[in-house]
Parts: sequence; C-alpha cells; structure tokens
Amino acid sequence: MRFSADLTLCAAIAACMSVFAAPLVNAAPPPPKLAVLQTWKLGGEGGWDYLTFDAKTKRLFVSRGTRVDVISADTGTVVGSIPDTQGVHGIALANDLRRGFTSNGRGNSITAFDLDSLQVIQQVEVPARNPDAILYDRMGQHVFTFNGASKDVTVLDATTFGIAARISVPDKPEFAVDDGGGQIFVNIESAPGQMVVIDSKTLTVKATWPLPGCDSPSGLAIDRDHHRLFSVCDGKVMAVTDSQSGKHIASVPIGEYPDAAAYDRRRGLVYSSNGDGTLTVIHEDSNDHYTVLQTLATKRGARTMTLDPDSGKVYLVTSDFGPLPPPTDAQPRPRPTPIPGTFVMLVVGAH
Repeated sequence: MRFSADLTLCAAIAACMSVFAAPLVNAAPPPPKLAVLQTWKLGGEGGWDYLTFDAKTKRLFVSRGTRVDVISADTGTVVGSIPDTQGVHGIALANDLRRGFTSNGRGNSITAFDLDSLQVIQQVEVPARNPDAILYDRMGQHVFTFNGASKDVTVLDATTFGIAARISVPDKPEFAVDDGGGQIFVNIESAPGQMVVIDSKTLTVKATWPLPGCDSPSGLAIDRDHHRLFSVCDGKVMAVTDSQSGKHIASVPIGEYPDAAAYDRRRGLVYSSNGDGTLTVIHEDSNDHYTVLQTLATKRGARTMTLDPDSGKVYLVTSDFGPLPPPTDAQPRPRPTPIPGTFVMLVVGAH
C-alpha cells in the first residue's frame, strides 16, 4: 500500500506540475506577422545581385551592375556610390579596418573602398574568373571571393591587398558564411548540392559535405550559437546542416527560385527570399525542428535580401520586367529584362 500511495502522490504532484507548467510553455507571445512596410523607388538602370547592411552606419550597399549604390536605411535615399565595379555581385564589410570590398564579376577584380568616405582605395585583379560571392574573415583579416567560372576561391590580404591563396572547389561556389572561429562554409552549386568547409587559418579545404535533397544551393545563413547552417535550394527546399559534423538535420519548404537566406538571432527566425515573389519566414523551434510561420507576398524577382539584426527589418530589391525571351541552347532558362527606372527596395517588418 505504501508503494501505491507513493505512486498516487507522485501522479498527483506530476498533474499539478503539468497544470502550472502549461502556461509557461505558451507564455512567450507568438512572433508578429510581417508585412511590406515601405516600397522605396530607387530607379536607375542596371541589374543587381547581393545587398549588404552596415549596422554601424545604418546604410545599405546594393550592387547595380557597374556600381554600388549606398542607401540610407532610415530614409531610402541614395547617399553615395562606388563606381567602376564591372559586373559587381557582392559587397563585404570589414568594420575593424573601416574598409569595404566588392567582387567585380566581369572585371575579375576586387574594389577596396573606405567605409566612411566611400572613396575607392584600390582595385585589385584576381587570378580567377567571375568572382561572385565575397566574404571578409575578421580572424585572419582576409577577403575571400568565390569565383563561379573558374570554380575556385581567391584569398586576399585585406590590409596589403596581396593574394594570399587560391583554393580549388568541386564545382561553382555560391554564397558563403563563417562561424567566427576559423571555419568558412560555402555552398557548391551542383546536383546534388554540396558544401565545402575551408580552414581560414591554413587556407585549405578541410571537408566536403553532401546536402541531401538539395540541388543547386545558393543562399546560405548561419546560426552560430546552435551550429546550424541554412542552405536554400532548387525544388523549394531549405536544407539545415550541423556546422560541426556536417550532418543533415532537416528539410524545410520554401518558395521557388530562392537566392538568399538570412538568420535573425534575436528573434530565432530564418528567411528565404524567393524569385516567385515570396519571402518564407521560418521559426527555429529548436536545434532540430523548424516551422514555416508565414509566406509573405513581396514582388516578383525579389530574390536577394539583407537583414538589420537590431530592428529585424528585411530589405529586398527587384524591378518590373519586360517579356520573357524565348529559351535558347545557350540560355535554356532565360531571364526577363528589367525595365529601366522601375528598380525598388522593399522594407519588410512587423506591423
């Protein structure tokens, strides 16, 4: 009887604890719904690719084909420009050096500029073809360009502008992130997709991981606290990978034609910007579980974005387009031509 009584008492205590615990599970308010808060008409000619947010100056750096436009994140006005960046793809910021760097795809070069004055410091030719994504690693003070046509990675000394290394990768490299501890991760645009891990100290490839269920990964984001990588892929899927082991953790549904990913550490949100005119908003429930909270309608072609980590605002760019040209052998999936003067930036946030 004592044993039964103890069981009864334990059951009663457990029931009481569950009653009191239940409200705590639901105590945190649900994340607010997001909306397009503003649409800034920037106009001008030229295409675009990546955009980068500078948290210190609250400025946005937007690639525009032959230049980089610098835009106030408060007013949406163009406050400066970095010229002669032929075929510019990405912009990397080295706030510790007060320098910025652009990857110039058609020029096969990097433009170094002063972050305060926006004046060009030097243009450096790289021994590669079509530098695309670009990343600054503060630990080694190196700039990495990920070169699409030559399928390799160039490493530049950010202080002397000398070429420090050239690293071969299995196929066309796409976007890259670092973990702040000596590792750089880069998506490899293959089918099936892969991820290469680069040791930023030795400037060598230390691992190549498969990305199951992920073809042609492009955008990439990282949760450094929980060691998770988020690759957006063809087939309307985001692949989640353990950044320590390379283990596949989860596959999350997203929109079509994604090209960028972002992770909001403060709010535990992951974003995928999709060319079909949607922004997928995903909640990080735990290290292994993710829930799609919202599929926000943005604007067709808004495939690239950047995040303000303080306000949680997401900035995307796109334009209106002309008719879709017919496919050819050279371009089986042609892209429509942007209409000059219609370039806009969308500001997404809680409402």
